[in-house]
Amino acid sequence: MSDLAFTRAGGDTLRGALMIQGTTSDAGKSAMVAGLCRVLVRRGVAVAPFKPQNMALNSAVTANGGEIGRAQAVQAQACGLAPHTDMNPILLKPTTDAGAQVIVHGKAVGNMHARDYYAYKRSAWPAVQASYARLRAAYDAVIVEGAGSPAEINLRENDIANMGFAEAVDCPVVLIADIDRGGVFAHLVGTLALLRPSEQQRVAGFIINRFRGDLALLQPGLDWLQTHTGKPVLGVLPYLHGLHLEAEDALPATAHSARPAALRVIVPALPRISNHTDFDPLRLHPQVDLRFIRAGETPPGADLIILPGSKAVRADLDWLRQQGWEAVIQRHLRYGGKLLGLCGGLQMLGSAIHDPLGVEGPAGSSPGLGLLQLETTLQAEKHLRNVRGQLLPDAVPLWGYEIHAGVCHGAALERPAVQLEHGADGARSADDQIIGTYVHGLFESPDACDALLRWAGLTPTQRYDYPAQRAAAIDRLADAIEQHCDLDALLRLLAPSPAGEAVS
Repeated sequence: MSDLAFTRAGGDTLRGALMIQGTTSDAGKSAMVAGLCRVLVRRGVAVAPFKPQNMALNSAVTANGGEIGRAQAVQAQACGLAPHTDMNPILLKPTTDAGAQVIVHGKAVGNMHARDYYAYKRSAWPAVQASYARLRAAYDAVIVEGAGSPAEINLRENDIANMGFAEAVDCPVVLIADIDRGGVFAHLVGTLALLRPSEQQRVAGFIINRFRGDLALLQPGLDWLQTHTGKPVLGVLPYLHGLHLEAEDALPATAHSARPAALRVIVPALPRISNHTDFDPLRLHPQVDLRFIRAGETPPGADLIILPGSKAVRADLDWLRQQGWEAVIQRHLRYGGKLLGLCGGLQMLGSAIHDPLGVEGPAGSSPGLGLLQLETTLQAEKHLRNVRGQLLPDAVPLWGYEIHAGVCHGAALERPAVQLEHGADGARSADDQIIGTYVHGLFESPDACDALLRWAGLTPTQRYDYPAQRAAAIDRLADAIEQHCDLDALLRLLAPSPAGEAVS
């Protein structure tokens, strides 16, 4: 643990920023930022997270009514802050393999092909600059997360996500690599070699993540790395078994929780599944066996099927039909199983989905599954809000958030699933087999989670508090950083340089 002392905002000791970049996606950038933010909070430092550009389908609604990447919302929690759009000014939500919805300061500005966005990055830079400047003015420290890898040389021009940002604001960089993937020294040396000379000088050191084994056996490699590159290894973080933080985007590598004698839940892994973090409380629940069913897999028998959110509902509904899910769902309902639709999943349950403006793809309409008497029309303006209310019919308290462009109408809405502070939401079928709602994060509310599990056929004997688990995971990360990293060296990087920072 470091003994380095810091002053509050306005003092001379700490008034800086540090950027964590990774040699690959999922190297541990998001977790490192969250953990380091918590370390600083423990020392009384006012700190905020920042990611200039994020590409993710898992998002969160901010206190100022915008949308940012889910990882930045978790990092905000690590700082003891409410999420704000300045923490992630540019969010890209993929709609196809080569296109995405572009969100600037929390609001969608349109859909762009990758080539068009590549040219648009010059226009995006002022938004990044403005958000970063506001955070730097408001907080003692800003911990910045890069995106992907800085060695993606084909994306170097007009870069705003990695070294392009760090160079513009004169911010030191620490490179993190995942040793569990193998080839960690090649990752670090290769990444460094592909950087420009000024960028190489900006790298202050390395962190190796997810190490398991005898550190003494790794030491010769660490010594070689420092000698070869002239850069110190600032920490070797252990593999933290069972650690869970919400994923930035990709589905969990282990798509099956494999718990015997539990409630069986299956979720189709839609090509454009969004906010699959909805299911993290179920994946971790000791009495739930949850499986994501991927393309080509045969859905097993289940007590509950959940249709998740989607960034391209009509296209994902076509995929669902091509994969045979319509027959699976019909058979599931005939045998008394329960069905839950969340956001895009709610829209799929209706009789039709209309997209006259081409919000999520080519303009047009698609037939729904016809299981609830409602239709959905997609609109240009998204509904973005954090919500509180009650799960009906028993008035069980819940909280969550809404992110959707669709508006539903139809007789099914006369039997709402949820009563929110601003009005009724969703639908519950007359036979009580089907529930649909726009509320994401339902299962994070312990009371609502228990009620939904009882509805699905489980008698909960263990109460699972997901928010408490998330807070404990952040603290566990901070503990590991304090124990296994050179904190004095890391925190000195946050001291202001004599020349100060320049944002150009």
